[in-house]
Amino acid sequence: MNRKDQIVSNLTWRFLERCGAQMVSFIVSIVLARILMPEQYGRVALITVFISILNVFVDSGFGNALIQKKDADNKDFSTVFFFNITFCLLMYVGVCICAPLIADFYNDEGLIPLIRVLSLTIVISGVKNIQQVYVMKHLIFKKFFYSTLFGTILSAFVGIGMAMCGYGVWALVFQHLTNTFVDMCILWITVKWRPEFYFSFKRLKVMFMYGYKLLLSSLMNNLYTNFRQLIIGKFYSSADLAFYNKGKQFPYLIVQNINASIDSVLFPVMSKSQDSQDDLKKMIKMSVEVSSFVMWPMLIGLAAVSESLITLMLTEKWLPCTPYLLIFCLVCGWYPIQTANLNAIKAVGRSDIFLKLEVIQSVCGIALLLPVIYKGVWWIAVMFLASSILNCIIIAYPNKKLVGYGWIEQFADMLPILVQAIIMGIIVYCIKYVIANLWIRLFVQIIVGAIVYVLEAILFKMEPFYYVLRILKNRRK
Repeated sequence: MNRKDQIVSNLTWRFLERCGAQMVSFIVSIVLARILMPEQYGRVALITVFISILNVFVDSGFGNALIQKKDADNKDFSTVFFFNITFCLLMYVGVCICAPLIADFYNDEGLIPLIRVLSLTIVISGVKNIQQVYVMKHLIFKKFFYSTLFGTILSAFVGIGMAMCGYGVWALVFQHLTNTFVDMCILWITVKWRPEFYFSFKRLKVMFMYGYKLLLSSLMNNLYTNFRQLIIGKFYSSADLAFYNKGKQFPYLIVQNINASIDSVLFPVMSKSQDSQDDLKKMIKMSVEVSSFVMWPMLIGLAAVSESLITLMLTEKWLPCTPYLLIFCLVCGWYPIQTANLNAIKAVGRSDIFLKLEVIQSVCGIALLLPVIYKGVWWIAVMFLASSILNCIIIAYPNKKLVGYGWIEQFADMLPILVQAIIMGIIVYCIKYVIANLWIRLFVQIIVGAIVYVLEAILFKMEPFYYVLRILKNRRK
């Protein structure tokens, strides 16, 4: 299999995995949202903020180091494996000890048992992490399809079953726990790699010198991203946090399906071409254009049908999340630029630049956030949008020198796609004034939006459109 076919094949499997998992998760979230109250979602969201931050340490930067290292062998993998398990166990003990402090922070003693149970996902993730890295390193993304899909489906039965039996917030906790556990089990069954009884501080140190900067970058990004949820959870109600998170869920569903698929495949592929500036530039350009072409119409279209969608899917009790959904649609639209550029920087081994960028992003983002902390959750979301656009410029800037493809060129490549998506979105939105029935309206809006966007792509001869068509044709052969 040549490089192009390999990329397409792995992107396809990764996309199918994300689509399958997210589709099941989406359906489950709709069912659970109808059964449970926003306040219950908010309590779990408070905990997952801390779990998300700690999960950064699960990888510890070594995963990226293993992928980037050309001659990584089983001894390297085994060393990282045993380090990860030990470190994750220590983190779990620390969380259990600190659970009362977290509960005090939110003035909710009932969070203590929830924290201690949900934190088990840290240990489970530590066990499966190297299996995931092995899959990405060797570009065998088909393995993710089985593990993720089975984990999502089985956890769906657990979550819905417990919710219907009246377990409330515990339904969400055990849904997360079951998903992570089953995912781990399937990976260990399907992936042939097994650790040797071997550990080398010398090898660990070599990988740490590359990975620690990416670890710090990821930690700063996670803290920066979750800082808003910490603020909302502390100064506003759990329902406010639930509406904020639910508004993020719909657009992030698109991001996780498309952008995350590209992200996971792009870094290992770029790492194999790290010595060729021209190849890296072509990959960044292709990634930005293709992912933007697919994501922007879906996000703009989602924004246009938001009220109808939320009312039909989640019921009217969740309508307060609509403003946040609109904002996050715009936030997610800039992810293609961020993803492509960050992967290129990692691929050439410039983890120092990666860390510097994260520091600059975090400082700028917090500077935008601080003045609006007490103005309301909506303003917090708006400032997140402003920082996302600014981050695109910051992240893309170094690649002008590294690969000859700066942020001005990248924005110029994305702009025609964005304009087309906006035109389509306006047409779709106006349909609400013509059709009253929500189900019929939503159906017509989706069909019209797809037709309009395809016609625009043909009329203006958009290269990403024809590239996507070529990929689909090649998959049928």
